[in-house]
Amino acid sequence: MAHDDARLYGAWVDLLGWMQDYATFSGLEFVKVSDFPDYIYRMERPYDLPTTTASASLNRGAQPLLVASVSPRHVDLKAVQLRLMGGSKHWHLHAGAEGLLEGKRPFTRQRLHALLDGAVQGGAA
Repeated sequence: MAHDDARLYGAWVDLLGWMQDYATFSGLEFVKVSDFPDYIYRMERPYDLPTTTASASLNRGAQPLLVASVSPRHVDLKAVQLRLMGGSKHWHLHAGAEGLLEGKRPFTRQRLHALLDGAVQGGAA
């Protein structure tokens, strides 16, 4: 796996952890939506990505509030995509030296929590 790919998929694992942490304290449900296609069809070959999860969501009841996904490894320009459901808000994050980047700005756990806090409060109104 290329160095840039390793950084992206490592940051993806971090993001999944942040989502799980947020679900724990907020009452939302963390749901694994899909596995990587090459994991599903790998047969007996070893799997070298740090996770099998290709997409996940944070749900309120049966409805997703946030859906996150990462590009599969066969894609040239890989990114993490976040989408708040029920609106037009979405983000394309790329791997930087220290984690995910939103443009040139680091995308942090605090940034994710701020986005989710706004969505949860907005949905409760």
